[in-house]
Amino acid sequence: MRSLALKLTLAFLVVGLTGAILVAAFVGRLTRQEFNEFVIDRYQTDLLADATDYYAANGTWEGVESSLYWRRGPGQDYGNGGGEGEGDGAVSNGKMQPPIAVIDRDGNVVFNNLPDGLGDGGNVAAGNDDITALPVEVDGSEVGTIYFVNRPGAGNERETPEADFLAGVDRAILWSAVAAAGLALLLGVILARTISRPVQELTAATKVLAGGDLGHQVPVRTGDEIGQLAQSFNQMSADLAHSNQLRRQMTADIAHDLRTPLSVILGYSEALADGKLPGMPETYTAMHVQAQHLNRLIEDLRTLSLADAGQLSLMRRPVNPQGLLEHTALAYLPAAESRGISISVEGEAVKPVSVDPDRLLQVLGNLVGNALRHTPDGGRVILSAARANGHLLLRVQDNGPGIPAEDLPHIFDRFYRGDTARQSDGASGLGLAIARSLIEAHDGRIAVENAPGGGALFTISIPTTDPTHTIDPA
Repeated sequence: MRSLALKLTLAFLVVGLTGAILVAAFVGRLTRQEFNEFVIDRYQTDLLADATDYYAANGTWEGVESSLYWRRGPGQDYGNGGGEGEGDGAVSNGKMQPPIAVIDRDGNVVFNNLPDGLGDGGNVAAGNDDITALPVEVDGSEVGTIYFVNRPGAGNERETPEADFLAGVDRAILWSAVAAAGLALLLGVILARTISRPVQELTAATKVLAGGDLGHQVPVRTGDEIGQLAQSFNQMSADLAHSNQLRRQMTADIAHDLRTPLSVILGYSEALADGKLPGMPETYTAMHVQAQHLNRLIEDLRTLSLADAGQLSLMRRPVNPQGLLEHTALAYLPAAESRGISISVEGEAVKPVSVDPDRLLQVLGNLVGNALRHTPDGGRVILSAARANGHLLLRVQDNGPGIPAEDLPHIFDRFYRGDTARQSDGASGLGLAIARSLIEAHDGRIAVENAPGGGALFTISIPTTDPTHTIDPA
């Protein structure tokens, strides 16, 4: 199979040759045509000047043929005695005369050397397209007319100056065409290599990528479409490497989170089966707590898988946002009061919006639970709602230590825990990832930042639609 570089080189060569041949043919034809016209014009001008000078000097046309000797016409040689087959003029005293005719002002034929004869000059001029008539003027007065035979300027005669000149022009055009073809071939090779090199690099990189070396990069050499293709490949390769890393990390995290409660349950069950541990309520409670943790983790993974597949269903209905916040605050109030943390709902009442209240309560629960875990005893958690620019804004703010700047870009990643000291606090590490998936299912966005006064501030933005159904206070 021919390579791309060879195909491009051949394409450039074909284009260069075609262009050179067309230009050579056009220039050769145009040069020959213009040169013929030049020779004819020069020939006619010289004869007309000789005839005019003769009449001005003699005042009569008598003997004018003597001044027309030694004149070579277009495509003819009149200087060497008119051999057989040479020229169309008559021979006088071994000298050939040009094929012209001269008539005086009264229409009388003074000199006639035309091939077909002139006869009455007026009649010939009126009915013969092969003859050109030029007036002869002396002192502003027309004294006669010269008739010329229309013929090619240089003709096909060989060994004439005109033919030699045209042959030289043809050779120059030929060599120019050859040089142009060679230059086209050289440029074709250079351009083909320039174009094919990044393509070859991309081809090799795809094979490396297919071999499992995710993250492999190729150099970006240009800013054109091929350069953009290389950039896209590099981005794709980096994304694949990152996704593969996240997949491995997620698999390890899932295995860890499943192994911990399973180990506890297996340990208790084996101890109970062997009679090493009495069946006390505390034992069954601990096993039940671990089973609930397993159930939450499995449910979280199921929610994420549905979101990834685009099959996360929403049961939208008109809901009062203030009611959602109050419901969430009430659900977490006992946990907050046990640590002296105040949890409150602030802001003015907001018009109802069409959302899935169960999913939104799940998101708010994740955010408030996360805030309580990171808020010191005696702190506060504030929930608020507002509408701005056609969006519902729900905010959850605490006065904890905030989130380190290096953790902010990854806070919604699955199983990401910025604080390693809290990795055993019972959280699965999927809560914020689930929150983002649920909000995106509402065509919204969720963001986090460190509040100016300290603590973390989570903001949910959901496009609003004016509900037309009965309001659910949630």
